[in-house]
Amino acid sequence: MSGITHFGFFVVAVFLLNVTPGPDTAYIVGRSVAQGRRAGLMSALGISAGCCVHSLACAFGLTALLAASATAFTVIKFVGALYLVYLGVRLIFTKPDKRAEDAANSAASQMPATDRSLRQLFLQGFWTNVLNPKVVLFFVSFFPQFVVPGSDQKVVAFLTLGVVFVAMSTIWNSFVAWVAGSVTQRFSGKPALKRWLDRGVGTAFVGLGIRLATATR
Repeated sequence: MSGITHFGFFVVAVFLLNVTPGPDTAYIVGRSVAQGRRAGLMSALGISAGCCVHSLACAFGLTALLAASATAFTVIKFVGALYLVYLGVRLIFTKPDKRAEDAANSAASQMPATDRSLRQLFLQGFWTNVLNPKVVLFFVSFFPQFVVPGSDQKVVAFLTLGVVFVAMSTIWNSFVAWVAGSVTQRFSGKPALKRWLDRGVGTAFVGLGIRLATATR
């Protein structure tokens, strides 16, 4: 392909990266287990949309500029960490009766409320990915290895690699969400057990936020 080198190796590397558990996988599994398959799938799509932003930024050089700025790295790191902690605390302290009331209200208002809920899950997945500076560093260090130095088609090459990466990640993450979401169905008739499951997932989100906050370049 024009501007791309070792494309086959890129595909293999992306596959291995996807099947290796990481923060995105943990987030998708957490959402799927806590809220079901649809929540996990929308979270996966939100993360894929975030990867699209990183791919575009990488293609046009913005990612490299961001990675070179220690101040920008720190700001994004703490904003992303606080967002994850916020999501985790909500899961930990949201009362079961409040969730039941929200579900009833959603059913009463039919599709519009459902659309709002899914849109919110999509945006949450999107921001957890966009606000992760480690993803920025990954794109700026990984993608250039498969672009021919001095090529006149660098932008096209980066965008092509981005499309392949996003497509493969979306397929894998959707599969993970589907499998993990089946756990929720088993616990749907056991609210007490589901409550402890929510607390466990919320605690995991807080842990991810703390891990991100203490990450170094």
